[in-house]
Amino acid sequence: MAARLREHYDTVVRKELQDKFGYANPMMVPKLTKIVLNMGVGDAVADQKKVQGAAKEMAAIAGQRPVVTKARKSVATFKLREGMSIGCKVTLRKDRMYEFLDRLVNIALPRVRDFRGIRGKCFDGRGNFAFGLKEQIVFPEIEYDQVDTVRGMDIIICTTAQTDEEAKALLAGFNMPFAK
Repeated sequence: MAARLREHYDTVVRKELQDKFGYANPMMVPKLTKIVLNMGVGDAVADQKKVQGAAKEMAAIAGQRPVVTKARKSVATFKLREGMSIGCKVTLRKDRMYEFLDRLVNIALPRVRDFRGIRGKCFDGRGNFAFGLKEQIVFPEIEYDQVDTVRGMDIIICTTAQTDEEAKALLAGFNMPFAK
């Protein structure tokens, strides 16, 4: 079964972008390549089990097992040694990516308290979009009673767009709630 947003992209968004930016070839139209979710666990220095809890929550959110990230360098002020587990990340591609984006836009972001939209200035200049969430509990997969600590996460959406304007138009086609 193809993801709902994938079909929406193929039937609606691709044609709108081709008309708006005047692409000669349909393969020039920007598309999503991957979505990366990253969760840093600063408390992991004192208790390594917190990383496992964060990885379990991220697996529930993404539908895919995350990779536990390790410290590259030792930092004495943070009591951090090289090789210690300090977070987790997961890369979503293809159907899982579209399903996650659908849940993010239609379910999770509207559940954020005092939500007025995402700032449209979080692009990197090459068509990639990154933003953060302060709470992982906005996703319906997370049971509030099971959460030991409320953690934030970074969400990076990578596209094939060449400019920020093209990437913003692509994400707006997926109903990404940008602030006015």
